[in-house]
Amino acid sequence: MNNSTRWIRRFFVFFGCLVLTGGLWAQAVADKAPAQPAVSGQATNSSGTQPHDNSFVIGNDDVLLINVWKEQEISKSVPVRSDGKISLPLVGEVQAAGQTPLKLEQAIADKLKNYISDPEVTVIVQQINSQKFNILGQITKPGSYPLTNSPTLLDAIAIAGGFRDFAKKKSIYVLRQNPDGTQVRLPFNYNDVVKGKNLAQNVKLQPRDTIVVP
Repeated sequence: MNNSTRWIRRFFVFFGCLVLTGGLWAQAVADKAPAQPAVSGQATNSSGTQPHDNSFVIGNDDVLLINVWKEQEISKSVPVRSDGKISLPLVGEVQAAGQTPLKLEQAIADKLKNYISDPEVTVIVQQINSQKFNILGQITKPGSYPLTNSPTLLDAIAIAGGFRDFAKKKSIYVLRQNPDGTQVRLPFNYNDVVKGKNLAQNVKLQPRDTIVVP
């Protein structure tokens, strides 16, 4: 065997060792690499059960998004009717008003167990229409308004279009119901608040508050 042949063989043996070593190194790196999250389009559990604020209670006219994992025909947006109920395929009618989203999820899942194995249900409140405040008296647009974005008394006056000409801005008050059924009267002097005085009067409104503008 001449020298050139020996040199060629040695070259291929050396090259093969390099390829094998590189492959083993790449496999070791891959084994140690952290698992990558699933990308869009891969099968994942889109129900993604999230912790709920269990203090919120669903009411009439609220709009709910009901999602049942892998059941598109049942998953839909539904309003809570005036009788406090919603209707869903397979589920039928179920009481929603007076329930928290978590309890409603459980109620729907219990009814679906007759048709679906281990149903995964998520309830999201899309629109809060049940929690409202009232504003009466010498205001441009008296009436009932949805309680969204934690409005204050000043916000409520702006939402209702401001005062009429003869409004008594120093004598405004809020009627608020306590949990025990009693009622409290909260005074509000608009002139002071807009001047930066007694700002604690500008309270955040609560459901069923009634603002009276004499």
